[in-house]
Amino acid sequence: MKNSILTSIIALISFFSFAQGPAGAGGNNAANFNRGHIFGKVVDEQGKPVEFASVVLLKTVVDPATKQSKDILVKAQQAELNGDFNFKEIPVNVRLKLKISFVGYKNYEAPVQFEMPKMDPSSAPKPGQAPDPAVMAKMMAAFEKDLGNIKLLSDSKELEAVVVTSTKALLEMDIDKKSFNVGQNLVTSGGTAVDVMRNIPSVQVDIDGNVKVRNANPTLFIDGRPTSLSMDQIPADIIEKVEVITNPSAKYDASGSMAGIINIILKKNKKNGYNGMLNLSADRFGGSSIMGNFSYQQNKWSLTLMGMKMNMRNNTEGNSQRSSNIGGVESSVYQDINSKNKGSMFFPRFSVDYAVTNRTTLSLAGFFGGGGKFSPTEDIKITSTVNNFTTFSNRLSESSREFNPSGLQLGFKHTYPKAGEELSMDFNYFGGTNKNDATYTTNYLNNGNITGTQIQKNIGSGRNNFMTFQTDYVKPLKNEGNIEMGVRAQLFELVNENNNTLKAVGSDVYKSIPSASTNYENKNNVYAAYVSVSGKTANKISYKIGLRAESSSYDGKLLNTNQTFSNSYPLSLFPSIFLKKDLTPTDQLQLSITRRVSRPNFFQIIPFVDYSDSLNISRGNANLVPEFTTSGELSYSKTKGSATFLLSGYYKYTDNLITRYLSQEINPISGKLDLINTFVNANSSINYGIEGTYTNKLQNWWDLTANVNMYNSKINTANIDKAQITDGLWTVFGKINNTFLLPKKWSIQLSMDYQGKTNMPITQNQGQGGGGGPMGQAQSSSQGYIEPFYGVDLAIKKTFLKNDLASLTLATNDIFRTRGNTRYSYGEGFSQKYYRLSNPQMIRLTLSIRFGQFNMNSMKKNNNQNQDGMQMGQ
Repeated sequence: MKNSILTSIIALISFFSFAQGPAGAGGNNAANFNRGHIFGKVVDEQGKPVEFASVVLLKTVVDPATKQSKDILVKAQQAELNGDFNFKEIPVNVRLKLKISFVGYKNYEAPVQFEMPKMDPSSAPKPGQAPDPAVMAKMMAAFEKDLGNIKLLSDSKELEAVVVTSTKALLEMDIDKKSFNVGQNLVTSGGTAVDVMRNIPSVQVDIDGNVKVRNANPTLFIDGRPTSLSMDQIPADIIEKVEVITNPSAKYDASGSMAGIINIILKKNKKNGYNGMLNLSADRFGGSSIMGNFSYQQNKWSLTLMGMKMNMRNNTEGNSQRSSNIGGVESSVYQDINSKNKGSMFFPRFSVDYAVTNRTTLSLAGFFGGGGKFSPTEDIKITSTVNNFTTFSNRLSESSREFNPSGLQLGFKHTYPKAGEELSMDFNYFGGTNKNDATYTTNYLNNGNITGTQIQKNIGSGRNNFMTFQTDYVKPLKNEGNIEMGVRAQLFELVNENNNTLKAVGSDVYKSIPSASTNYENKNNVYAAYVSVSGKTANKISYKIGLRAESSSYDGKLLNTNQTFSNSYPLSLFPSIFLKKDLTPTDQLQLSITRRVSRPNFFQIIPFVDYSDSLNISRGNANLVPEFTTSGELSYSKTKGSATFLLSGYYKYTDNLITRYLSQEINPISGKLDLINTFVNANSSINYGIEGTYTNKLQNWWDLTANVNMYNSKINTANIDKAQITDGLWTVFGKINNTFLLPKKWSIQLSMDYQGKTNMPITQNQGQGGGGGPMGQAQSSSQGYIEPFYGVDLAIKKTFLKNDLASLTLATNDIFRTRGNTRYSYGEGFSQKYYRLSNPQMIRLTLSIRFGQFNMNSMKKNNNQNQDGMQMGQ
């Protein structure tokens, strides 16, 4: 057994050494595996830094002539003013010795030892086979160590040998998340994080890069912090691990995404240098994009510049049919809808990191001068029948939307000599302005001739400011755990102004509709603090128990009437409990229970009717209260060879669910009964299900990932309309992904997903007006369902140039035009069916090129970059 492990380690070292190429004049790669990195701080007995201390690193070799051991200098330097020293690119497969001396102090000497991680002999590479990327990642992580504060005492004391170990597996179940080590994934090399996500179990990705977890959009983190970057802006080659957090703990915002969090862990750089990448793509509808990224790191400085220019061309086709009986008047409306959206977006960004010391880093990042402009158009042919009398009309809409964001992030991070102890402080600012201009022209027809025209115009503008302050501290404990604590303040201000006018049939004058104008300003503040404790019990059960406290308030004002609104939500507590038990080295069991909140936003609360879209009339509800969700999840994982099986059961109960709801009300504009789309608190909602994931490398050239999620969802609306109560609906979602590695650096990816009949999605945190559903049609999660649909995607990739620096990918989305969405909704006096198909059979060609001395840490962020602000700007 020992011989097998030793052979594996030697094989891996030989592979790495061969990959390095010549090591310099007179060097032997196998004998000079220069991947080590050690650093520390020289202090006196009072803990004060020893300036300019001489720090020498030696290696012990055997003299061929005398057969005696002797020390040879590897590197030497003087400690800095604060006592720091730092050695990079040192050999890891030889005996090393650290010596420190300075006038007035006794000499200090200690061995430095790198220890290979423990390995399963079965993971050793076979002759001619490349090592497992996960095993390679373990080794690379084993060659870095903080030696801590080294005291120069009157009596020299030998520092214990530095032992670096790592036992990370390809797939892990941590106490509050599932981790997937992606390492040097050959298929995604030269791609982006979107390509990586296609191979992550529990994550849904279509060819357009839309990422979901359990059919909902998660929040994206980088190195444990929210980010304003999107997945197509993160190179795949700098990603080491992906963490999927389906049930976030008390450390994260209680009002965050109900779909959980995806946290991308970036690789750590061992060398100074520069790198960059360039992505070019084009699709069959005329869309295109160019994204460039350049990073440079030298000594204490790290700089990253990124720019993206995207031109979008989206096509949507569909139809809608609504039947109603309002006030005894029977009517039906059929709409044939064609939509197009042309637009462009430019997003520049920079970031600078400065290592003040080996343990203290300052960060600055920002984006400015970018923005986007979109010009959606829509052509709706309408057939209306009222009491058996049929009329025809044609509604044409032309819109223009523009936004200009800017932002600034500041960060401070300090690590302590004790491994795992750190303090971080972050500040984030995001601001932006936006403008919109829309014209809705309705032509009334008789035998194809226009008999009258009505024109509605909406001109608007707005601005927002978003700031967050956050501090986090982590302190290791004795029982393999730690204590974490932090505070956070979020301040948000929004101003929106709209002018809505209408020129009726036969009139030449535009009349203002003040009751339908949405002119308001809003301030929303959230304050939070959390603490969590983790560790391991005597019977080897790991635990993490946390508690988060949050309070919030908002103040709003209608600018037309000077009417004000305000509310303060009292302090609420959000506990979380996580337990994990290692049943065997390959079997794990995990249990988690959390509580979270979703507060009504200002758009949902303003009690006025929005008539800006006459096909989707909306009204806020000032009586809305927050919804609280309690979630539980039990997971089991088993690994055997290259195969991994995950099985999770989950349950989610929500009180006072905030959902859209359609009902008959008096339209204040027309004075008649009409269908009004508003927001209500349903009694509750229940979601529960079972999710299974299987991943395996069936052959050296064939990777398979399969995921199945069966769930039941039910919304209790007995407090609104007992006649509309429906039973919970069981449904299934499944996906299968195959990746084939072919000769001559070709690869093929074939994937399919299926969504069974399901309830309408819950429209959390959405505003009023258009956007309630496809083509502006109103929808409610408690009043309808979606018919089954499926889709098939295919991508072919060719990698070329030296060191695989370039790749060309041809991808086809929705090959059989089957992802069309058919939705049924119903309620008091109405029923509606609408169908939507967007960008079918999309074909996209992407060229990706990397250059430079690839630096795997230049995008590492130590500061808090808030994604919410970026989403608001877009």
